[in-house]
Amino acid sequence: MTPTLLGRWQTRILLMETVGLVITLLFCGGAFGNPESSDYFWLLQYIVIFGLGWDYLYIQIQTFRWDQDWPAALQWLAALWEGIFIILLVGIADIKLPPLEGWNLGWFIVHYSFVWVGVFVASQSLMRLIFPRWRFRGGQWL
Repeated sequence: MTPTLLGRWQTRILLMETVGLVITLLFCGGAFGNPESSDYFWLLQYIVIFGLGWDYLYIQIQTFRWDQDWPAALQWLAALWEGIFIILLVGIADIKLPPLEGWNLGWFIVHYSFVWVGVFVASQSLMRLIFPRWRFRGGQWL
């Protein structure tokens, strides 16, 4: 599948706000992490917001590839970069994104890893089952 920008945005929002949200609720609900903290929910939203911008860059990079595609290996690299970006932004640069209060790098890495692997697996399996024409529409499901 060669995703379009609109397809990337639709897929990112859908998967992050369903699969990512369910996993995040485990962290906010006390199954993991701190039940009093809503930081995981806000971090998920920041990942979505910044990711919409990254998707524009990924589309530009994709045009330089000979097949104009974005394989799974590049998805893993993009996920790694997006996680590092949030760590640099919040953890190292100490930019206070509202309403983050209790930043914990270790729990962020665990949370981000769970969310990203869940979203990746869903994009490679569930999306193809639930939306069979999703692949042929450049990732657009609407």
